[in-house]
Amino acid sequence: HLLAFFPSRWKAFYGLREEKEGMISLFLVGLFTVLMFLLFLPSWKKRNLPPGPVPLPLIGNLHQLDGSCPYKTLMELGEKYGEVFTIYLGHLPVVVLFGYDALKDALIGQAEEFSGRAILPVFERVTNKQGLVFSNGLHWKEQRKFTLNTLRDFGMGKKSIEERVTEEAKFLVEFFQEKHGKPFNPASRITAAVSNVIC
Repeated sequence: HLLAFFPSRWKAFYGLREEKEGMISLFLVGLFTVLMFLLFLPSWKKRNLPPGPVPLPLIGNLHQLDGSCPYKTLMELGEKYGEVFTIYLGHLPVVVLFGYDALKDALIGQAEEFSGRAILPVFERVTNKQGLVFSNGLHWKEQRKFTLNTLRDFGMGKKSIEERVTEEAKFLVEFFQEKHGKPFNPASRITAAVSNVIC
């Protein structure tokens, strides 16, 4: 070690220098944390959202959720903040409905406003906001209506389809019995059976 060759006053100077650098680093980290908190706090308060616990910058309320049983944490927060409250998962606000009355009011009393679906950015990019499974909003409603009408035209929900379902189920049971309990992948046969019923 190089300090062994220097006089004791240089060792003391070098030790003070390390201590000052450590204090400066700690001060900068603390200052950065306070600035982040002050920067994000006004944006959280400006939103017209229900009350909830105060979130931390970047992580929101993730530190408060029990990883193994998050519903227990949500129940405790519901008892504290009421039937409708807000938590932040990271920087995203999530409005939580707690209790039967709040859910009933939202899903039945205001069904149109709550009929949307979750927006998943990965699938939005892959599907270009098209299709039935991952789309949302007006486009999803139109696609769903078209799909249900088309399936009804093919016989979905009519008694005449029962005979086809029964016939295909009989063929499936025979196919399964031919395997004599040995493992196999039934995916292609089940897909064919469903297609035979619809087409």
